[in-house]
Amino acid sequence: MNSFQLQDFEINPISERDGWRLCDFICANADYIKRYFPKTVAANLNPTLSNIFVLEKVSDFLSGKEYLFTLKESENRNIVGLVYLKELRRATKEAEVAYCTAYTHKNKGLATKAVKTISEWGLNEQQLKRLRILVHKTNLGSIKVAENCGYIWKETLLKEHTPPNEDPLDMELYILENER
Repeated sequence: MNSFQLQDFEINPISERDGWRLCDFICANADYIKRYFPKTVAANLNPTLSNIFVLEKVSDFLSGKEYLFTLKESENRNIVGLVYLKELRRATKEAEVAYCTAYTHKNKGLATKAVKTISEWGLNEQQLKRLRILVHKTNLGSIKVAENCGYIWKETLLKEHTPPNEDPLDMELYILENER
């Protein structure tokens, strides 16, 4: 499986050994990421749940159903972010990229580097033709990540995402198409 090195960080496919680290990351950042990652947060509230989640995601990765990558600090191996390549539509060669970083690592360019790396991997290694990023208009950091990675705004999707205990939100659709 592919791993990528980014200065002091690594991007790795989810691994069976990531349960505890993932639980630590989610618990420390739950309030920060739960609006856009409610299922991931709910599935990682304790080490037992995280270990089950990790085994599921490793299986999904190996089968090509969905790809979850961790962003880890190279030195201490702490997880400081996640990047998903999900909602794969093999027939049309499309997928969605979703990402989050620890609140302690926001606005440092880490998400941009990770999304750029995984987008290139999806287009080149998975032979995808089109990648999507969905972002709420108030999430300016995430919009900046999409734009910095070459994604172009396409349209507003009405009532596309429903966060926990909120009304459905309109989401902005950004697209990256393979030039080849």
